[in-house]
Formats: sequence, C-alpha cells, structure tokens
Amino acid sequence: ALGLDIRLEDATNQGRIDMTVLFNGHVFIFEFKVVGTTPAEGHALQQIKDMGYADKYRARGEPIHLIGVEFSKDSRNITGFEVEAAH
Repeated sequence: ALGLDIRLEDATNQGRIDMTVLFNGHVFIFEFKVVGTTPAEGHALQQIKDMGYADKYRARGEPIHLIGVEFSKDSRNITGFEVEAAH
C-alpha cells in the first residue's frame, strides 16, 4: 500500500540479501547482524560488498544504497549503522 517492493531473504548466486527495498527508482540493500558484547562495526556493510549483493540490481540502472545495521545481542539496540552508495 506504500508503494514499496520489499524482498526478504532475497536470493543471489552468492547468498541471501537480508532485505531489499525497491522504491522511487532506488534500490536499498540491507544486511542485519547481531553482535555479542564486542561491537563489530562495519561487518554488516562489508558483507554486502564482499558477497556482491548489489550486482543483482546493477542492470536496473538505478542508484543502489548499501545499508549495514548491527544490533547488540545483550541490549537489543542498534550498535552500528552504515550507509554507502554502491559503485
């Protein structure tokens, strides 16, 4: 109803993207990580890049945004959040 195309566990030839959102001519790729007592900042975003998740959507010719979100296992709060444009 909001005009969002949301794809959970979006399969690629390299693995599964946690969530992809297609909206208003943009592609948003999300990776969510639960971390222990030591923050693992950057690991969620790095996984998106390492696995080439953006490749699935490059042919669309739309801007692609990579979003890594990390949650603390203990506090259940967001401990890391990074956004980057795909190149």
